[in-house]
Amino acid sequence: MPCMYCEKGEKLNNAAIKICDLQVSELYLNREQSYPGRLILVLKSHAEELYELSQNERTAFINDICSAAKAMEDLYHPGRINYGMYGDNVKHIHVHIVPKTKDGLDWNGVFQMNPRKTYLADDEYMKIVKAYKEKLEVLK
Repeated sequence: MPCMYCEKGEKLNNAAIKICDLQVSELYLNREQSYPGRLILVLKSHAEELYELSQNERTAFINDICSAAKAMEDLYHPGRINYGMYGDNVKHIHVHIVPKTKDGLDWNGVFQMNPRKTYLADDEYMKIVKAYKEKLEVLK
């Protein structure tokens, strides 16, 4: 079965916008923005399970998660950040990094994978992408 993260085609483009490359991953802005600032962090190389990675790759991947989450914290000040790693449908290591707020969607519950409620204009997406790029550059 083809991998949308490896193919980098229309399916991925419809779901997310690439922000930048990190150490061993690519950072994307989720197009569905019911959780403002929501990200997807995707391992650059194709692997399906964390145990397939070398210790150095695992460490670098966790560091990438932390960099993305710190940028999210600085930009959005969420009450909590949720992290979701699933592999049932897309068998490629990736993490959903989801900002949650007390007055927002699903506080005290599991975030929805795709609530299909909030989509933005292209210029709004680009402002968010730019803000993340700038923040990540400062955090290096």
